[in-house]
Amino acid sequence: MDKIKILVVDDESRMRKLVKDFLGREGYQVIEAGDGMEAMEKFYDEKNIALIILDVMMPKMDGWQVCREVRQESKVPIIMLTARSEERDELQGFDLGVDEYISKPFSPKILVARVNAILRRANVLGGGDEIDAGGILIDKAAHQVKIDGKEIELSFKEFELLAYFVENQGIALSREKILNNVWDYDYFGDARTIDTHVKKLRSKLGEKGNYIKTIWGMGYKFEVDA
Repeated sequence: MDKIKILVVDDESRMRKLVKDFLGREGYQVIEAGDGMEAMEKFYDEKNIALIILDVMMPKMDGWQVCREVRQESKVPIIMLTARSEERDELQGFDLGVDEYISKPFSPKILVARVNAILRRANVLGGGDEIDAGGILIDKAAHQVKIDGKEIELSFKEFELLAYFVENQGIALSREKILNNVWDYDYFGDARTIDTHVKKLRSKLGEKGNYIKTIWGMGYKFEVDA
């Protein structure tokens, strides 16, 4: 069986080696790129890249531009690495379709855990079952969502979030529970990660975005309107 390919993009060779060593121990095949332009070349040349780990600050083409170009071609999960920790940077990453956001310095073990979680969920979503909730049809095998028969475009994380909501219809879900089940790690920080994704998901669902109810001071509940 071919190894799962991960593209690691960082202008610091020491950082690339560190990430490569840890991912290699997990059995992944790591493809390296030292700047944004090389990253895009590798992205187009290599087949079946399962995930991209992408630094923000790089020469020739920064991580934001790489993310924009990749998203024009693919929904491949992206983990963004950055030395910055400002809120606007994190929100910009989510707006561009970043699935995870990790600030440097970070624990390589935590990074590997998040990589494993994303890829495990991607494999789980290949079960072939469909869920229908109030005109929203989720096809897990095809990683596809249709509203009243019309397909809508969702990012990897938006798809996971919607599937989790629909599978837990009528249940009040705290932000902590959503993070631990959809992001699959203990999140220390405020709730903007969840709230940003819910806002975008509601917008893409149109009128059916109203199915996602806000429970003030707690979290959210998915409930199909009668």
